[in-house]
Amino acid sequence: MWHEGTIGIPMQDGGYKIAHYWVKSFDEGSEWGINGGRISKLMIKIDGRITANYDRGWDIDPDEGLPTQMAYCILLENYN
Repeated sequence: MWHEGTIGIPMQDGGYKIAHYWVKSFDEGSEWGINGGRISKLMIKIDGRITANYDRGWDIDPDEGLPTQMAYCILLENYN
């Protein structure tokens, strides 16, 4: 099942950075999922730039920035 949405990541200046995401997840984990989990496809975009992309393997590793890392952790918790 596909999921799409946005996550507001709180920043030090009191504002928020918006992470847009697309996730394809299944009821059960598989060898193609992230860490053997249920997510087989994932994309995170911040400020119009793809900061992580997984399509049965990492095409773009999650960047080291806080907004991407926070969004990635939230998505793993919710869908993997």
